[in-house]
Amino acid sequence: MKKLNYIILFAAALSLAACGSKSATDAALKEKKDKLEKLKKDQSKLTDEITKLESDIIAADPSAKPDNAKLVATAVIAPADFEHYIDLQGKVDAVNISFVTPRGGGGQVRELYIKKGDMVSKGQLILKLDDAIVKQSLVAAQQGLESIKTQLAFAKNLYQKQQNLWAQNIGTEIQLITAKNNVESLENQLKSSQEQIKVTQEQLKFTSVYSDVSGVADDVNVRVGELFAGPGQIKIVNTDDLKITTQIPENYATRVVVGTPMKISLPDINKSLDLKINVVGKIIDPTSRSFYVEAKIPYDKTFRPNQIALVRVQDYVAKNAITIPVNTLQNDDKGRFVLVAVKENGKLVARKKPVVVGELYGDKLEIKSGLQSGDAIITEGFQSLYDGQVITTEIK
Repeated sequence: MKKLNYIILFAAALSLAACGSKSATDAALKEKKDKLEKLKKDQSKLTDEITKLESDIIAADPSAKPDNAKLVATAVIAPADFEHYIDLQGKVDAVNISFVTPRGGGGQVRELYIKKGDMVSKGQLILKLDDAIVKQSLVAAQQGLESIKTQLAFAKNLYQKQQNLWAQNIGTEIQLITAKNNVESLENQLKSSQEQIKVTQEQLKFTSVYSDVSGVADDVNVRVGELFAGPGQIKIVNTDDLKITTQIPENYATRVVVGTPMKISLPDINKSLDLKINVVGKIIDPTSRSFYVEAKIPYDKTFRPNQIALVRVQDYVAKNAITIPVNTLQNDDKGRFVLVAVKENGKLVARKKPVVVGELYGDKLEIKSGLQSGDAIITEGFQSLYDGQVITTEIK
């Protein structure tokens, strides 16, 4: 039993020793971390003080020469036209698309003269509908017309005879009037029958369906024996008259108008076009928050409807503008600036130039004010420069 107690006491002592050792280790680690943090702060403070002193010394004594001038690259600013574009995706579309429909109520297809992919000419017969009943109606109407003509001829002959008798004071006035009315009635029936024949003949024409435009039969979704009733069954696309279409975000609505230049690239066929917008939509799409624009394109046999087009719409242009690489723009607590190389007392030094920026396109940033033609902007090595630091553009 004593031996067991000794073992328990020994284990407890070891546990206390381990806990004490861990606490000591944690305390030492915390002390090192705190010391490191303090040293980092001191280092940062010293670096700032050194930088400030160097700047003050150079400002007070321009002849003071640092150990090494920092190597940079510069570019002289020259005015040039600056253009901003809206980069979009569009497509090639046909100007004339005809969805063929029957002029009457449609009917059963008896003959079909085209298939999908066929070239179709304007006025070409596309299909023939069942015309049996219409033909029968026309024959009946023509027979009725002949019967009325015969009756009218007889009535006119009778009326003439009644007039001759009446002139000889033979017969009654009622007979004369009746004969005249019969002639007039039959003449009216003749006119009505003639008009009915015209209507029936027009209905017969309805059974022949023609193309309204020249183009390619893009859809032919009907077969002989089926009912041809309306849109969606035959589609003719004119591939000779094409346009580029795209959607423009609504925030550019005041910048994009008819006549706005646009650059088109068709990557699949490696072709480019310079066009001008000729149609601008007046309605904002509620889903995409954009509006529709289009531009006509010249004929080219390689252009096809629904080809993908990369569209660049020019929404802003500035003549003789000052531009800089966008990565050279920097910020501090006073605002935006760039560093330029300036000759002072025979030395090349870096100087801050506060700027007001304009539009950005690609890697070019428009500068509204702060720079002028002939300024040498520092394009490389500017990241750690300070105002007044001596620089060089020559590798030694």
